[in-house]
Amino acid sequence: MIEQLVLGIIQGITEWLPVSSEGLLVLTQTHLFGQKDLSDFISQALFLHLGTFLAALVYFRKEILKLSKNKKLARFLIITTLISGAVGFLFLQLIKGIESQVEITGKAATLLVGLLLLITGGLQIKSKNQGKKTQKQLTTADGVVLGFVQGLAALPGLSRSGSTVAILLLLGFSKTESLKLSFLMSLPIVFLGNLVLNFSYLSAPAFWWGLLASFIFGLLTIRLLLKLAQKINFGKFVIFFGALTIISVLI
Repeated sequence: MIEQLVLGIIQGITEWLPVSSEGLLVLTQTHLFGQKDLSDFISQALFLHLGTFLAALVYFRKEILKLSKNKKLARFLIITTLISGAVGFLFLQLIKGIESQVEITGKAATLLVGLLLLITGGLQIKSKNQGKKTQKQLTTADGVVLGFVQGLAALPGLSRSGSTVAILLLLGFSKTESLKLSFLMSLPIVFLGNLVLNFSYLSAPAFWWGLLASFIFGLLTIRLLLKLAQKINFGKFVIFFGALTIISVLI
């Protein structure tokens, strides 16, 4: 129970920042709780995302209710969900296939997280808050690109919010609009991903503690941390943390 509460708190707080909540969960599970199964890490992290999904559902309820009236946004979310679901599923199967052939050690998982954190930080530093595009200017191409990027974020260490926000900024959307679109994108894929992959977790009472902690801390921190994310470019911090993660494996 303690393990799930700790993981749920980490997920609830870090989901709203452009750092990899999944990567931090993997590092915590590896070094604090001694777990080693990378594919299991990813499945548990996805389940904990269900807590912050519910928190975002409450916070963005007005936007969600408007979806039926905003056809471009609805089409964008459908495209991103289909593509990111396919890409994320393929990556998960690839990881399971590798694990069946080669044991992925805690150090290997940590090194992977560190390298992907460097990529996340680089994307954030490169992106600028100079765009003016809004939801009314969303295109099918935007949905394809963002769906692929969100699918890649199934890899622990590559921040879903950080990478999608960075790409939206590079495509010319404003910082506020990019953050909003990024979190709206997360809702259907997190819900459907858990429905398809993690249905068994719902029957395990221990995992509900993590889900509850993720929801409560997510709801308590979302407003403050989204405002913080709008004002600060976390790129340098993420790169520094990624470098420390890699160094910890090598020494």
